[in-house]
Amino acid sequence: MPFSIDFLDDGRVLEWEATADGAVATERDDYTPRFYVAARDPDADLDLTRLQSVYDQHPDVVATEMVTRCSGFRRDEEPVLAVDVAHIDRVTPLARQARQLSDSPVGDLACFNVDFSREFRYCLETGADPTPASELSTLRLSVPVTETSNDVYGELAVGGDTVTGPPTDLLTAVQGALDAHVPDVLVCSTSEIVPTLYEMAAAAGVDDFSLSRWPDIDYQQLASRSTYSSYGRVGHSPARYNVPGRAIIDESNTFFYGETNLDGVLDLVSRSKKPVQELAWASIGNVLTAIQICEAHDRGVLVPWNSWRHEFYKPMGTLHDADRGGFIFAPEVGLHENVHELDFSSLYPNIICTRNVSPDVIRCDCHSDRDDVPGLGYSICDDRGYLVDVLQPIIDARDEIKAAIRREKERDDPDEDRLAEIEGRSGALKWILVACFGYQGFSNAKFGRIECHEAINAFAREILLTAKQRLEAGGWRVVHGIVDSIWVTPDPDVNDDDREDLEALATEITEDVEIRLEHEAHYDWVAFVPQRESDAGALTKYFGKVAGADEFKVRGIEARQRSTPPFIEKSQRECLERFDVTRSPEAVLTSLRDAIDRLHAGEVPIEDLVERNRVSKPLEGYTQDTQNVAALKRARDQDLGVHPGQDIEYVVVDDEKSSRERVALAHEDIETYDASYYETQLIRAVESVLSPLCWDRSDIRRELSDERDAVLSSFGAGGESS
Repeated sequence: MPFSIDFLDDGRVLEWEATADGAVATERDDYTPRFYVAARDPDADLDLTRLQSVYDQHPDVVATEMVTRCSGFRRDEEPVLAVDVAHIDRVTPLARQARQLSDSPVGDLACFNVDFSREFRYCLETGADPTPASELSTLRLSVPVTETSNDVYGELAVGGDTVTGPPTDLLTAVQGALDAHVPDVLVCSTSEIVPTLYEMAAAAGVDDFSLSRWPDIDYQQLASRSTYSSYGRVGHSPARYNVPGRAIIDESNTFFYGETNLDGVLDLVSRSKKPVQELAWASIGNVLTAIQICEAHDRGVLVPWNSWRHEFYKPMGTLHDADRGGFIFAPEVGLHENVHELDFSSLYPNIICTRNVSPDVIRCDCHSDRDDVPGLGYSICDDRGYLVDVLQPIIDARDEIKAAIRREKERDDPDEDRLAEIEGRSGALKWILVACFGYQGFSNAKFGRIECHEAINAFAREILLTAKQRLEAGGWRVVHGIVDSIWVTPDPDVNDDDREDLEALATEITEDVEIRLEHEAHYDWVAFVPQRESDAGALTKYFGKVAGADEFKVRGIEARQRSTPPFIEKSQRECLERFDVTRSPEAVLTSLRDAIDRLHAGEVPIEDLVERNRVSKPLEGYTQDTQNVAALKRARDQDLGVHPGQDIEYVVVDDEKSSRERVALAHEDIETYDASYYETQLIRAVESVLSPLCWDRSDIRRELSDERDAVLSSFGAGGESS
């Protein structure tokens, strides 16, 4: 069970297995990665032997053979050309040459099993299980932001201990930690730590420094840094490095490790066959794709390279009906007492499994006359789709893990380590289930199909509408509903004796729609926030007091926004607590006044005023002098590399200025801040709290102004009398 796999330039492969006595390497010199070439149209009469003879003469090709494989789910086996390659890095270039080397017209050929990541391909083709057999040891290396662009570090945190001084001191500390901890995983605040340490060692003449477990190779660069755009959002991918015998987790470039923990990562390793390092930097969609590829491989189905799937013909009416999302019942703006939140458990994944929604069975030829999808008239084959087999084990596993979490929390003395493990696993699976719906509509998805995306939405709308109707018939009033959640409160026009039990109703609805409707929470009250500049309810902005608990559920408002400074978040939560106790806007304003007074008195710690915003474009791409621009200019002045897709942190020190003096970066020595600016942010946050009661910023400012005028008037009267 190799937890890490290294590829050497001469074609050898190193399998690293974690044992109780440390990692052990096994060399293999017989691995030859493989890709396939086939006719794009399985009915086309193409002769692949000419292409085969050309490949046989290529120096990077080890062997070729004609084999039979399925070029898609629910397709019959057909002859395809298998090409075995001398080195893993030559797979993609050789596949690109297929159309050039063939006499077939462009578009007649398709290549398969091409664009796999290296370690994942190896595990898939050799059957190696990358799940570690023993617990992995870790060591964390981190540098402060001020050091990230330096060629030589003056400060480095090694396993939690901060080391400062000349390069030799830092290198000695790292080498000592490697010897003491013998880590299988290096968790780095940035991957650039790896090459920088080696450069420092070379400059300092330290010849025996090494992060690697393999004597012949120090490290490898697997990819350069890049900036990308996905659905209008700019992202940044740092350079990727590999150290033989150790997995690298880059904290600046990891989703699953950041959102869960190592246990969550390892759970997905076992399901996706992507080793730790690849899993850590992979996106949700990438991991879901890997799980689907494993299913295809087990079924003898080839994986398309540049996936192309035609969209079935639809009349205009169907196009209109299909181009809709989930059902939404607009929230009733205001404060609602005694509210219950009901959620359908993993609604979209369960729709896929209970309705058999899968790309290989949607709108099948064998049942073209059936109307299986409500409102759209799409047929769904009776044969079980592959996507069901992919998702059902994940749904079942998460249900079991959630039950284990509940049992552990109910114990008198919960095991916190055990809780962290299973909560990490639950979180990792949650993200896969969340992504499975959107993946079906993603244009670059290997096995996606837009009709599946449309069908899932159609079933979801029907299910939510069914639940709404049954709950209302049972004496409950729906105050909000969106996609998979419904908020209800007792209907005041229905006698308590006539109102049906909510748990019984949920059970009945569950049996009817075949997806579990769960009682998510009971609230003493819930407040739904209006849209800004509108009286309509915001779909995802609300807050409420959980019944029988000293906690609030907050969604969409400032306290949940990642850019909000800690002081603003804390102040908003204090206002919520004041509101809960008093139900009084005046009491909330009193809390606001206290926060404003602390601001202007200079009593707020600087670190509690740090804003964190994502950089969307290079500095030269901005046309207005925003706070982000000011921060980027300061970063450039300090030679700090901040790229589009990354975050920048700063404190607003004088918002009236338009230059780089407008802000100060979070790591700088900051002595003051712009109290007026943060007062405005405070008022905006309090507006979110009071807006369900029809208060807006002008009302809040007027009350604050009236009080100030009253204080001044009182002060003046006191002065005359004296």
